[in-house]
Amino acid sequence: MKANILEAVIKLASIKGLDKELIQEIILESITSTLAKKLDVENELNVFVDEKTGSIYASFLSKVVEEERNLGEIALIDAKQSYKREAALGDYIKRTMSLQEFEPKLVKTAQRNIIDKIRKLEDDKITNDFNKQKNTIVTGRIKTIDEQNGAYKIDIGYTDALLPADEQIENEFYRVGEHIKAYVVSIRAQASGVVIVLSRTNPEFVKKLFEAEIPEIYNGVIRIRKIVREPGIRTKIELETDNPKMDPISVCVGVKGTRIDSIRKELHGEQIDIVVHSEDVEKMIENALGIDGIKRVIIERAKAASVIVQDSDKVTAIGKQGKNVKLAAKLTGLKIDIFTETEFEEKMAKERRTISHITELDGVTPKIAEILRKTGYTSVQDVFMASLDELCNLEGIGQKSAERLKEAAKYF
Repeated sequence: MKANILEAVIKLASIKGLDKELIQEIILESITSTLAKKLDVENELNVFVDEKTGSIYASFLSKVVEEERNLGEIALIDAKQSYKREAALGDYIKRTMSLQEFEPKLVKTAQRNIIDKIRKLEDDKITNDFNKQKNTIVTGRIKTIDEQNGAYKIDIGYTDALLPADEQIENEFYRVGEHIKAYVVSIRAQASGVVIVLSRTNPEFVKKLFEAEIPEIYNGVIRIRKIVREPGIRTKIELETDNPKMDPISVCVGVKGTRIDSIRKELHGEQIDIVVHSEDVEKMIENALGIDGIKRVIIERAKAASVIVQDSDKVTAIGKQGKNVKLAAKLTGLKIDIFTETEFEEKMAKERRTISHITELDGVTPKIAEILRKTGYTSVQDVFMASLDELCNLEGIGQKSAERLKEAAKYF
């Protein structure tokens, strides 16, 4: 441990952003605690800093003994030579020693105590600063990149934070020294202490970008109801306002698209869909999909909907890799299936055929119904799916009967 305690204090305080006087107090307490374990109360231990030199000293009473074996004792011959010529056995001699004069093992123990306490102090400071900046966006400089797991270590001012690989947007790459914005999401305990975890994939990151860029959202005139996101690909943000004269889409896009372009730039071109909330479920689904060519929206069950679109709009409605319909489903809380008119009619026909017994099929006599039933054909859909050859091979059903069955099932 360095002799100049003030030098160490100044260095630690500047690096860690900690209180200089508090660090000095920790150092003195740690040394006192370490030495006190080797001394008795009557030794009157006092650890202090020499203000002129900045060095650490310890003063304590040492009992005069024949042969020094423990801290707090001094050999008679040493006491006579160095302190008091008339010293006698059993006397107490006041000694003052610099930290370097103690045995190395004792000094190392004190060092470990100091490091542990300063780390705890640093952790407490980081936690306190985290609580102030939690759920906000911070800007930092990338210090290092972990080649094994791809995590970025980022200097955010009061500490180094971590942007793990799973909180990074795919296909975004940064270099050491570059600046980056991220959302303060959590705090994580590690062997080296606590670390603040950042995210660029969290939907709240997009929310904070909107609040920073659009005053009407920041002051609550326009409210964000929900955000769903495929980071790096597409985001849908659902907005509402109590002002009937205000169009949330126009407000967020801004003049010549300046507002939304600024947000997209930060997200490296991620598609952002602004969705106006509607209490009408069908209208809300249309808004969430964001296309004009919707013919019908059919709410089939409490949590499912079929959307019928023009043939030319189906690809757009589904979106690249199915992301558009997937995010629309998350936003509305409904399972959404996209159909063209023809596909939907086929779907409905299949459902009718599936739930309809073969006896409902035109041209099916009781005899034919019995033949079909015995061979596993119970619904109209079974007949529809069977090939002509399969039906012809059934005993009692000829070519013409098979053709009539297939025709009837087709137009059922």
